Amino acid sequence: MWSEDYEALSAYEKGEYRRIANHLLAHTYLTKYSYQPAKQMTLPNRDYQIASRFYDLFKEYFSVAGWQLENDNIYGFMSLINIHDNNRFRMDQFTTLFLYTCRLIYEEQREQASSFHTVPTSTSDVVQKMDALGLLKNGKTTQKERIEAQRTLAHFRLIEKMETTAWDPEGNRILILPSILAVITNQGINDIILELEDLKMEPDGGEEDLSDPGGETDDTQSLGVYNA
Repeated sequence: MWSEDYEALSAYEKGEYRRIANHLLAHTYLTKYSYQPAKQMTLPNRDYQIASRFYDLFKEYFSVAGWQLENDNIYGFMSLINIHDNNRFRMDQFTTLFLYTCRLIYEEQREQASSFHTVPTSTSDVVQKMDALGLLKNGKTTQKERIEAQRTLAHFRLIEKMETTAWDPEGNRILILPSILAVITNQGINDIILELEDLKMEPDGGEEDLSDPGGETDDTQSLGVYNA
């Protein structure tokens, strides 16, 4: 029983268990490795190690509340998805396009990715690719759009900033994390260009719902946000 296993934990372990559970609920994804800007290197993520240690306990606990916890051992990330399609997060259109473009870059460069399955890029590279795909109105974007898009994707552990400083309005060096594979699946990547063409036809200011858990509408996974 879950309760019996939980009660067998020490007080410290219970505290760590609660902390990691809330992290998963808030951020949806947890990666095996995390880039440390101060050390300029990628290191094992202690939170992932804790989650792995108590994985069965977490999985049983979340399942009771209608959440599905999965662990991708190959690429090294965990995902928490609401099986009832609740707690969905809606991204604005620019953030959606920024996300899709990051996924395209990841797909193009994943064979050259590091052993941590991360792909380095930059804000300017992503924006340039968006422009090449015809996704920017008049080929321009605002500083606010770029910062908010990056903050949102970083919050959900889809990208990481490679600098210790705050998000730079002029752009940042970023790592695209393997968790992006769960948001837009391999099947979805095959249809992404057509999807982007459709988005270009939409009026400005539209929103894309990235929350279809099966990928039947837009081939994306749900971003399960706690109290969103």
